[in-house]
Amino acid sequence: MKILYYDCFCGISGDMNLAALLDLGIPKEYLIEELLKLNLDSEYEIKIKNDAKLGITGTRVDVIINSQSINKAEVLHDHNGDHHVHDHIHHSSEEHHAHEHCNHVHISSSTHEHHHRNLKDIENIINSSDLKDNIKKLSLNMFMKVAEAESKVHGKALYEVHFHEVGAIDSIIDIVGAAICLDYLQVDKIIASPVQLGGGFVKCAHGIIPIPAPATVEILKDIPINIGRVSFETTTPTGAAILAANVEKFTEKIGFSIKKVGYGIGHRDLEIPNVLRVYLGEKDNFEE
Repeated sequence: MKILYYDCFCGISGDMNLAALLDLGIPKEYLIEELLKLNLDSEYEIKIKNDAKLGITGTRVDVIINSQSINKAEVLHDHNGDHHVHDHIHHSSEEHHAHEHCNHVHISSSTHEHHHRNLKDIENIINSSDLKDNIKKLSLNMFMKVAEAESKVHGKALYEVHFHEVGAIDSIIDIVGAAICLDYLQVDKIIASPVQLGGGFVKCAHGIIPIPAPATVEILKDIPINIGRVSFETTTPTGAAILAANVEKFTEKIGFSIKKVGYGIGHRDLEIPNVLRVYLGEKDNFEE
């Protein structure tokens, strides 16, 4: 039996998940080629590189939103003080927070109108692609987890929840990328540790809100969590949805032989390594 185990000691975000799975050995060329089937390649770039946090080396993934899509410089200043603004906009894991749970709201002070995508738009993008049926199914299951949580938290009907342009592109790449990688691994079982959510507060379009974000808590109902290890959002709604839609069991018990270890490097400097660790392991089918 082939097992994938998520060690979420510092939570999980969409980009950290992609990075960790690539670090296990999934060819980056395969991921990029499969994502091209969404026909959204004019809207983003993916940068994949080696990186390290507190001495732990691994893979880092950056989703770069094309600058003509939206001017986000002012928005980034509102969210945190240690961002990067380039000719292309660097939308990293710490900025995921405001976009993921405020994603149906305009949060840019720009006077330009920007396209918003709702769940139906995203379903159409995925279903009209040339991706494998299993990848489409996995992707839609994860998106539904996010949409259902946003719908409940914001009091909107499911198909009235609008994903802000930047947040939508990020979420599509993170979620469909996760489905591509999980389909590639062909594991028999996915398990995970209890999920560290972080703590503190963050500024968003709605004002100052607590961490974990309401959408994250909603997605992770009935799933074991830990909070407060650091004063930062360590698990985003996208990361939560990846776990909620795919993990069969949450436990601290490993109980299998580890064959490969992957590290997804986050974008924040914390007291603990901002890293997602994943194990690829095997155990005899007759074992519990």
